[in-house]
Amino acid sequence: MRVEDVLRSKNHRIVTVRTGETVETAAKLMKAENIGALVVKDVCRTEGNTVVGMFSERDIVRAMLEHGGKVMQMKVSDLMSRNLITCAPTDGLHHVLKLMQDNHIRHVPVLDGFTLVGLVGVRDFIGIRLGELEREDKAPAPELAPQELAH
Repeated sequence: MRVEDVLRSKNHRIVTVRTGETVETAAKLMKAENIGALVVKDVCRTEGNTVVGMFSERDIVRAMLEHGGKVMQMKVSDLMSRNLITCAPTDGLHHVLKLMQDNHIRHVPVLDGFTLVGLVGVRDFIGIRLGELEREDKAPAPELAPQELAH
């Protein structure tokens, strides 16, 4: 299975935030959308509308410990993860899970060239695994040969 297969099976809406928005705006957006991370975009003169980072609940919590309540008025660009880990639609799921594990992240933007085409996250992988388990539960039990029954 590839990333493009996951994207076909899910809501294709990608929730983004601009670098200049406040943390409060980003947090309200995450709450309204019931999501844990946002793709951060910015307008660059030479490349247009580009993905420049990720902003997550984890970024907010860590900043709260360091800056207290004033963090809500800080800009997303002050706290976002700039070390962008991405994947391509043609990448295998094993590769993406390894990226998540190795980089301690839960969400990976999917880029086709420089174009944002989706976002995959831990929830997607949980859903895939749950589907596999449900199919296993519904599969008929294998018949045992008479000699196996005797043991």
